[in-house]
Amino acid sequence: MSLPLHDTEAEGASNREFVAARVDGIFVLLDHLGVLQFSGEDAETFLQGQLSCDVAGVSLRSSAYGAYCSPKGRMLANFLLWRGEAGFFMALSRDILPVVQKHISKFVLRSKVKVSDASDGVVLAGVSGPHADRILQSAFPDFPAKPDEVRHAPGTGTVLRLRDGRLVLALAASAAPALLRQIEGSIKRANAGIWRWLEIRQGLPLVTASTQDQLIPQMVNLELIGGVSFDKGCYPGQEVVARTQHRGKVKRRMFLANVAAPAAAGDALYSDDFGDQASGMVVNSEASPDGGHDLLAVVQTASREGSTVHLKSLGGPALRFLALPYAVA
Repeated sequence: MSLPLHDTEAEGASNREFVAARVDGIFVLLDHLGVLQFSGEDAETFLQGQLSCDVAGVSLRSSAYGAYCSPKGRMLANFLLWRGEAGFFMALSRDILPVVQKHISKFVLRSKVKVSDASDGVVLAGVSGPHADRILQSAFPDFPAKPDEVRHAPGTGTVLRLRDGRLVLALAASAAPALLRQIEGSIKRANAGIWRWLEIRQGLPLVTASTQDQLIPQMVNLELIGGVSFDKGCYPGQEVVARTQHRGKVKRRMFLANVAAPAAAGDALYSDDFGDQASGMVVNSEASPDGGHDLLAVVQTASREGSTVHLKSLGGPALRFLALPYAVA
């Protein structure tokens, strides 16, 4: 059993992980995520009528971001979805998985679909860096080369390439220990907070218990990363999502920012132009290697453009906005 690190030792370890994430690459166990499995012959049809993304367009060789919404269009979860021989798999925040499973299962009715928690049978890990492909190709001879591509290795698991080049592994629990030891011997292991920071820097939100049922997909730019289909049929909240899109400019959007003080998901944001009325919310936040916390913040676009946004109160520290890797309309 390892001894706990003192503060200075922990800070040094964290800094080394940040350096590795930026330069050499890292390996992370994604234990903040859980996995729901949807199996049965009606799984595709069922999910197509429940989720915001085009489930029919997700093949054995592709993945998609998406959301599961309430009838009011507010996200009960967002996720990364892929298809395997045993059905569809959804990676979402572990702290909301039981609620989402219970809620979506109510709509199965007579459909031939089974909704199960596969978190114990599927081990999620993330790998990034210039050597990631070489390290993993021995375990996955058929390897994804392009963004959003997915490949499978029977008995081992699935590898998904994200649009920024990082890789997500969904490993069979029986095969995971040996493969993870192999990876850890070749690339530095980091804590899950480093991966969550990379997600923030890529503008990829994660709905957690603190933000569940509060944000519509466009507020977190989900349609900008391919998580909303406007050509498919109905799903819960579809009318609200479509109406928001057809109105043109979204009044509240998610932006990347840095703040000097600690911040947490669900923290309220205030701006000079809205006074004592909250004008936004922190979606995700992690410590930044450059100091303070980097965060994804949903704020009024007018406040982002012409005012100063503060954390927790008008007297709180001001947010310094940074550039996202994609354009926000």
